[in-house]
Amino acid sequence: MYAPNVVREVPITVVDHSHTALSRHYIRLIDATPEIAVYSYTEDMYAAKDQMLHGEVFGVLYLPRDFEQQMFRGEESVFPFYASTDAFLYYEALEKANLQVMEAMDGMYRMQLVEFLTPQELLAVASRQAVEVVGTALYNPDEGYGIYLIPSVLMIIVFQTLMMLVAMMTGNECKNRLLIPYSRLKCDRNHVAMSLVCGKSMVYFSLYGIFSFFLVGLLPLVFNIPHKASLGVLAVMLIPYICATSFLGLTLSRWYTDAETPILGIAFFSIGLIFLSGVSYPLELMPWYWQAVHCIIPAAPAVLAFVKLNSMEASLTDVHSELLILYAQTIIYFFLAVAVYKDKLQQEDTNYKHS
Repeated sequence: MYAPNVVREVPITVVDHSHTALSRHYIRLIDATPEIAVYSYTEDMYAAKDQMLHGEVFGVLYLPRDFEQQMFRGEESVFPFYASTDAFLYYEALEKANLQVMEAMDGMYRMQLVEFLTPQELLAVASRQAVEVVGTALYNPDEGYGIYLIPSVLMIIVFQTLMMLVAMMTGNECKNRLLIPYSRLKCDRNHVAMSLVCGKSMVYFSLYGIFSFFLVGLLPLVFNIPHKASLGVLAVMLIPYICATSFLGLTLSRWYTDAETPILGIAFFSIGLIFLSGVSYPLELMPWYWQAVHCIIPAAPAVLAFVKLNSMEASLTDVHSELLILYAQTIIYFFLAVAVYKDKLQQEDTNYKHS
């Protein structure tokens, strides 16, 4: 759905009931924008909507009869613009083009309306910004939605699907009581717990090593997403990320009693993980408690590190803070997971002896 990245020449139809020089000028301006192409003209609003329903156009511009009169009386000239939202990126492009044309016409005709303005409105005209500031999005010059969003989503997918896998396996383990009491194994509880955590994590790491290679190594090439980092550099970041996520899932398994309920909770926080990463909102502007949460969840520093490495061509030195967080999470969550499994084994052994 993000393959176009930046949409151009979106077809629209125009319903012009004004038939004035101003309405024709507006239509010419909107047709000249890179985002919109005027596909057809019609007098019937129902016919225009029918074209949009059949997929011939993705927007309808309606100019009412009093469009020019309201403009030159100094009133708000209201005109509806209908845009299809089933095509994911088209609505934003149509809205942006309309805003640009309205600002252009405002600059052309504002000074002609001075005699109709009140003193307060004249002050607003006089204080209008004299210098136009044009911003360029660094590392995303086309301001494409796919280039901005997809790299972050890829890392969130790794985190959430791995967490869901651990939740399903450990939830089923608890529900069906698949843990063998350590007294039956005649082994030390610490040894059994550490063996279980290491064994499970090795399986998850093997599966997600292949999956991550496909997701962050192959998909960017297929869909023309930025892929500036080498596989070796990505591996340095992915190894602690997958390990920390596995250990976190095993730590939280202490509260998993079935295989279905945890999945709902994990899926619920998908949007929040994007914000916590610091990609969509600067991490430096977040309150201290959200910065603390950023350091607790592996997906947050991993997303930020991946965007820096793969989209901004940063080096490992530039993401050393994110890597330190991931490696610290790996160590901490490993010992927490071992402690959780020691407790689960103790509980299972107690139930076994009582039975």
